[in-house]
Amino acid sequence: MSPVTTQWIDIDSPDGQFGGYLALPPAGSGPALLLVQEIFGVNPHIRGVAEQYALAGFVVLAPDLFWREAPRVELGYEGVDQKRAYELMNTVNPARVANDLKATVAALRARPEVAGRKLGAIGYCMGGRLTYAAGAIAGIDAGVAYYGGGIQNQLELAPQVACPMQFHYGAQDDHIPASAVDAVRQAFEGKPAEIFVYPGAGHGFNCWARSAYHPASAALAHGRSLQFLAQQLF
Repeated sequence: MSPVTTQWIDIDSPDGQFGGYLALPPAGSGPALLLVQEIFGVNPHIRGVAEQYALAGFVVLAPDLFWREAPRVELGYEGVDQKRAYELMNTVNPARVANDLKATVAALRARPEVAGRKLGAIGYCMGGRLTYAAGAIAGIDAGVAYYGGGIQNQLELAPQVACPMQFHYGAQDDHIPASAVDAVRQAFEGKPAEIFVYPGAGHGFNCWARSAYHPASAALAHGRSLQFLAQQLF
């Protein structure tokens, strides 16, 4: 039996109520961590990541960001599932998803298991980009963005990011060119930010359920993420 307790909870937002996957650490309480999904929903991998970080001592909440179009959708990474994932990504309204992130942050901060402690965010792919945005708009205390495609197109937000950030990229990512990583690095020069690029790793390298999984890079990035979040949030 896992020492991590999990459940789906309801989150209130200006647009209505939506679900979030909550994972509580063995100690029962700890700093908060907003976990932002890829375009494949709060699927088994994202739930596994929630439990992974809960084991490390965080109170983790992964909101269902596709709740308007496909509540609690769970998709795989190939074929028709991948096509559906891209369709859902294209339905995302930036203002509405920003409200969802703010609502999730508020729900986390209100949890008795958090009790006034710090709150960070971690996200992958689309969730990496949204974690970066959360650093500017959602009042988080630290953010970790894995292969956040499109961050380089939203660098006007960078001056508003008031918290320490950590970015992870694969050197062989065919969605995010080296020029995009360089643009992010330049935008965060002089700010409390770390940028790591992993040789031999492609897009989605952290996901053990994808063909792009690169175990050595995933392990190294996970260690760096844990160290960063522990230093910033505990």
